[in-house]
Amino acid sequence: MSEGMNRFLGDTPGRVLLKLIVVSLVVGVVMSTFDWSPMDILYGVENFVRRIWNLGFGAIERFAAYFILGAVVVIPCFIILRLLSYRR
Repeated sequence: MSEGMNRFLGDTPGRVLLKLIVVSLVVGVVMSTFDWSPMDILYGVENFVRRIWNLGFGAIERFAAYFILGAVVVIPCFIILRLLSYRR
């Protein structure tokens, strides 16, 4: 069982715990230095996803506007050309 646990964790549980404590301390100091909180990070990720989402739908909206603008010219021309060629 101990060998399976070591393989899963990548090292002995004590050493993994010590590494996690050290990394947590360093990350805590850095976050405190920049005055960040875990909620700031979550809000930042949420804001990033929301901006990407809106950017994507903005691109679809622009595509639809270009499509409709072109269709207003192309479809009547197509119908007129088809009617003219139908008479022949």
